[in-house]
Amino acid sequence: MHIFLPIAEVSVNFMLLLGIGGAVGVLSGMFGVGGGFLITPLLFLIGIPPGVAVATSANQVVASSVSGLMAHFRNRSVDLKMGYVLLCGGLAGAALGMVVFNRLKQLGQVDLAVQLCYVLFLGVIGALMFVESINAIRKSRQAGAPPSRKRRQRSWIHALPYKMRFKASGLYISVLPPALVGCGVGILSAIMGVGGGFIMVPAMIYILGMPTKVVIGTSLFQIIFVAGFTTVMHATTNHTVDVVLALFLLIGGVAGAQLGTVIGARLKAEQLRVLLALLVLSVSVKISFELLLQPADLFTLTVLSLP
Repeated sequence: MHIFLPIAEVSVNFMLLLGIGGAVGVLSGMFGVGGGFLITPLLFLIGIPPGVAVATSANQVVASSVSGLMAHFRNRSVDLKMGYVLLCGGLAGAALGMVVFNRLKQLGQVDLAVQLCYVLFLGVIGALMFVESINAIRKSRQAGAPPSRKRRQRSWIHALPYKMRFKASGLYISVLPPALVGCGVGILSAIMGVGGGFIMVPAMIYILGMPTKVVIGTSLFQIIFVAGFTTVMHATTNHTVDVVLALFLLIGGVAGAQLGTVIGARLKAEQLRVLLALLVLSVSVKISFELLLQPADLFTLTVLSLP
């Protein structure tokens, strides 16, 4: 059964929308990502205009993240103090990202800019995560047992001022790196319609040194507010949030997030990172092919002179 989406101005099978929302919800619960990096390209593929897809996917990210966060709260795997620092940077970044998005829209380059951002960020981060995770699994098997978490050596992060103790993560570091990570994620959220978890999760693990289990819940906490702020900004400035489309994505996303949390709790940290890396790389490759292949419909613009 097809339904008409008033803002997108297309008709889509509602079961397909529920399936997309459910799949993204599972990812949210498993990996601590909002899933916008996957749902936006999927909406492109079923004919949703890019502007509507970006704005509406940010709305879906909020719902799936809330559902996953509640499950992580029950497991006590959320560092609220770190989440607040990330959130401050994220809101500032989202405001800056909206300025950039509106400027690109005026220039008519939003579609190309969004796709290039996906290819660049997903490709680089996915490759780095995959290599690191494979090495970690190989070392674990060679040792015959999962290696114990080593204490991180002091780096340039520990030399920065304005230090704060994050008990849930076992860290005593400057608030500047997490604030900058949050700011970068906020910019991506506004431009790409993503929660930014595919950037934030690796950054929290490899740069800040947070435990993987705490990272997932903390990432969802920050994503909720940044994606919500982005949705409001798109709705008020560009009027591109399709409520009907968002509703079906939300229903599927909330149910999927609960399932994803259960699955994620049964997998090892290295296995979670490998799965996330493979998913990120596959999306990057798919978008790259779309940019290189000739589109099915070609359009030419000509200027007609009036008599």
